[in-house]
Amino acid sequence: MSNYDLLRDKLNFSKDLPFTPDWSAAADFLNIITEHCLSAKPDIIVECSSGLSTLILARCCQLNQHGRVYSLENGTEYAEKTRRELKDFGLDDYASVLDAPLEQIHLHDRDYLWYSNQSLPENKIDMIVIDGPPGFIQKNSRYPALPLFYDKCSDHCTLYLDDAAREDEKEIIDTWTSQYTNIRHQYIETERGCSVLMINK
Repeated sequence: MSNYDLLRDKLNFSKDLPFTPDWSAAADFLNIITEHCLSAKPDIIVECSSGLSTLILARCCQLNQHGRVYSLENGTEYAEKTRRELKDFGLDDYASVLDAPLEQIHLHDRDYLWYSNQSLPENKIDMIVIDGPPGFIQKNSRYPALPLFYDKCSDHCTLYLDDAAREDEKEIIDTWTSQYTNIRHQYIETERGCSVLMINK
């Protein structure tokens, strides 16, 4: 039995999870965000990049009978695929996949490509899962997440950065923790590395 199957059983899914080893988040990362979502019961969850993690988080919200996922997705085909899967699993009431093409922004003397969508709710964000944009499109591709979301975060928002074993992600964490002194960072050894950042405003 694979770790994805264990996660399926843990969340009482009625059918197999639609994962692809090369593209889906690793099962150990998904398990970490599952544990947090089930225990903290966040109201607003924002996700950078959609996919299997969207299904997992939406299922947690369904089990909690509380919360909603807003997933920013720059790929039209991926967005449609995730929407179909949410509907197929009966989870579309707990997640919205937002079309968010990448556009150029200027941040701290550098240009980045970042999600253009402005449809996020006004409510404060309680949980952020960062698994995009892809690292190959630019240096430190996921750096804008915290600067752009910080003012929208609740007082005790928790961020989960996937692929944190990569050099770019290590640099991003170093920069974030130097810029925001009220953030506590924990690195968790997973298949691809997971950085957890806890905001305490």
